[in-house]
Amino acid sequence: MKKLIEMKKIAIIGATALAVTTIVALPSTASAAPACDGKFPVQSCIGATSDGAPYLMQVPANFNGTVYLWSHGYRYNVDIPSAVPLIGGYKITNTPEPGPVPGGDTSVIKYLLSKGYAVMGSGFARQGWNADSGVATDTELINTFKTQFTKTTHVIAWGASLGGFITQTLAEKDGAALSAAGPLCVASPSVEAELQMAGDFLWGLKTFFDPSIKAGNYSPGAAGYAEAMGDLGKVFTVLGKLQASMATGAWPDTTPAAIHAVGLDQVPSRSALLLLGLMAGIPTQSAHFDSTTGPGSPNSSSYTSFAAAASPALAILENGATAAALAVLVTYDVELQSGGAIFDNTQTDYSARVASEATVYNAALSGSTATAGLLGYLAQAPRATASSAALAKMRSLAQWTGKVTVPTVAMTGVADPVTPAGDLTYLAQQYAQQWKTAHLATLGKGRPPYDLIALFGVTPAHYTTFSAKGAPITTTAAANGTNHCNFNVKQYIAVADMLAYASSTGQDLSGGALNTAVRKMGGTTRDLQFAPPLPKFYAAD
Repeated sequence: MKKLIEMKKIAIIGATALAVTTIVALPSTASAAPACDGKFPVQSCIGATSDGAPYLMQVPANFNGTVYLWSHGYRYNVDIPSAVPLIGGYKITNTPEPGPVPGGDTSVIKYLLSKGYAVMGSGFARQGWNADSGVATDTELINTFKTQFTKTTHVIAWGASLGGFITQTLAEKDGAALSAAGPLCVASPSVEAELQMAGDFLWGLKTFFDPSIKAGNYSPGAAGYAEAMGDLGKVFTVLGKLQASMATGAWPDTTPAAIHAVGLDQVPSRSALLLLGLMAGIPTQSAHFDSTTGPGSPNSSSYTSFAAAASPALAILENGATAAALAVLVTYDVELQSGGAIFDNTQTDYSARVASEATVYNAALSGSTATAGLLGYLAQAPRATASSAALAKMRSLAQWTGKVTVPTVAMTGVADPVTPAGDLTYLAQQYAQQWKTAHLATLGKGRPPYDLIALFGVTPAHYTTFSAKGAPITTTAAANGTNHCNFNVKQYIAVADMLAYASSTGQDLSGGALNTAVRKMGGTTRDLQFAPPLPKFYAAD
């Protein structure tokens, strides 16, 4: 086993960047009307909404009346010191984004402009978890655009991650202003639900591997900022130690003494790491680990043992870095907004959380006895308690319910470590109930249109690759369906085309035309029977 797991250092944060690549740096001008440059064939207009959010509009000379409103994803709300591993040096930015730019590629925006569509987006007034202000900014931006470009007939709202959350919330709140909506890799229906997965994992890292991690309840002011940044460094450090000991199973030197005292250090640390991922609901497929492939012949013991025992833990390592960074940064962010501790797991039954997965991953967890011992330790460990006042304030922040008010095209990856695929399952289930109620109310009058297309980016059957020495290769591009909002230009354009059709006709693409469009996207399914499990937040403990 040791030889099989030896590898070059995994980039454990990989595509952790919750901040989206921006297109251009634009000055903001707090004026009532946008300042347009009048250029041909595409003019750009800049300005700021009343809350100070800078925006960018790009309008082609052959504008056809339809504008795409893009909402960008979560951006860190604080600067990250350069000393923090992997993501250090980040600076707060409010640069506006008028559309998706996968990998820095502006082809999607250029495509829309070439078709006569306008695009626009803001940088928002506040970075971090900003759904409430984001919806308000988008609403004002729509009105500003319509006032400036009076021939506007349709508005299509779309966005990714937190931007998908904003898009869905905007559609539920003000569907009359939109003609179609595209919530992509949509964040969980509430920030509380979003933080449950990340918070569980971070608490588990603290409990098993480094009790000095504060993991929330950060102090006010500068002290709290220092604590959060310190947590980031500790998280990446402990994950690096776990990565280095994947072959040996050794526990980090920061492991609590109680782990050694009860003999749990005889269980490989990778098994404990996997357990944390399973109880949090982190995908066991990641950018480079598929949990199905090993080195050598498919019939060899090296192949099967790596696929069954090592690959799932390595996937959690890769995905867990993203989840843990999310937990630290968003927890700190929302605590600032709520005024106190917001994560609470005093009532969480982690044994129940992994009841089904413990059997499936028995080998990787080192057997039933080891699993029971690890879960027993977690059951006795001190829990995190939220402030009731802070919890109430967090719960007052914007949420989406799954109500569909306009034709909607939603898409997510099946192994997204930040916004799990189960979020889209939840949206689909909520809408299915809405549609059923509408159908019962219109019996004998025809079936109401079904206004939601749920698309899932799927992973290949096998994609982990190995060197000649049998070490997994982690320098290749992330596999389709993995990482956060990992969509390519073709997938974005296909969604944009579906939204354009819905906007102009008032109904989603359907039948053979829809099946053909999905097939041409590649790596995507709309199988109505395909439903990734709900996030643990929505599962009964």
